[in-house]
Amino acid sequence: MLFRKNATMVAPEDALPGRTDQTMPVPEAHFVNGNTLTAPFPEGMEIAVVGMGCFWGAERLFWQLDGVFSTFVGYAGGFTPNCTYEENCTGRTGHAEAVGIVFDPSVISFERIMQVFWEEHDPTQEMRQGNDIGSQYRTGVWATQDSQLPIIEATRDAFQAKLTEANKGDITTEVGRIDFATDFYYAEPYHQQYLAKNPNGYCGIKGTGVSCPIGTGA
Repeated sequence: MLFRKNATMVAPEDALPGRTDQTMPVPEAHFVNGNTLTAPFPEGMEIAVVGMGCFWGAERLFWQLDGVFSTFVGYAGGFTPNCTYEENCTGRTGHAEAVGIVFDPSVISFERIMQVFWEEHDPTQEMRQGNDIGSQYRTGVWATQDSQLPIIEATRDAFQAKLTEANKGDITTEVGRIDFATDFYYAEPYHQQYLAKNPNGYCGIKGTGVSCPIGTGA
């Protein structure tokens, strides 16, 4: 996962073509909690999609939270449909390594999801996280419903104020809106819940040490 240096965003016309007639196989059950990784999810669940660098460690952060029904890793924010991991590592898909989080908003708020997101990686690093360099490791959060956008923006602005106080730099996180059903592409089965299957596996995720002042919901 280290030292893949593709630190510029590919233009849509230069992106790899991918495939529209073949999707990635997805395990039937979450390796940790046994819940499904694919829709339909139980009624009332919401989906969050975040990019925090290498998706192995990022996924582990969220499956440990009360109120999270399921987590899975994949590719989002780019252009190449149904890309492979190897294709994504070239930097020519436009996708970031992303984590999908299915959560029960009656147990854990989207603000709390965002609090974990902002605090547990460095959102001031644009096309990298630590030694992981490239557009695929960029910081990003993609709303899956319109109600999430103002919360993303409010938590970002509040966290930026705290980063500024701590002289930590400016947030470079990509903020967007995606249709989860068509714009999120699952990664290969071996990547799903990777650090539960490989407890000594690589995890390069590291926060700034600054606390997000909002997101204090359950």
